[in-house]
Amino acid sequence: MSENSKYVILTEDNFENEVVASSVPVVVDFWAAWCGPCRMLNPLIEELAANFEGVAKVGKLNIDEYGQLANQYKIQAVPTVLFFKDGQVVDQVVGVAPLAVFAAKVNDLLPQNNSTIEQAA
Repeated sequence: MSENSKYVILTEDNFENEVVASSVPVVVDFWAAWCGPCRMLNPLIEELAANFEGVAKVGKLNIDEYGQLANQYKIQAVPTVLFFKDGQVVDQVVGVAPLAVFAAKVNDLLPQNNSTIEQAA
């Protein structure tokens, strides 16, 4: 993983603060080092983190190191990407999908402050 990655490495120590208590939507990639599709997904996760920097948080959690969290969120296959809003899981993607799928799900969680309908008076 590169030093300039925009995503957060999640652990049992920081999960509560970084995900559950986050004031912005959070995308969590549950992955494992032995998982080929997880390695294929990694560049998409990095791009997603860069694209949504400042408005949403992206994190990665290694299920082999933090199996208790994987069990808590009922992760049965990797990669599984969970989408959190206000500390709750609101959506998920199991397996690899195009970046546009992940981006659309993050956009759905963002406040729609950019609406021009309300501003047109």
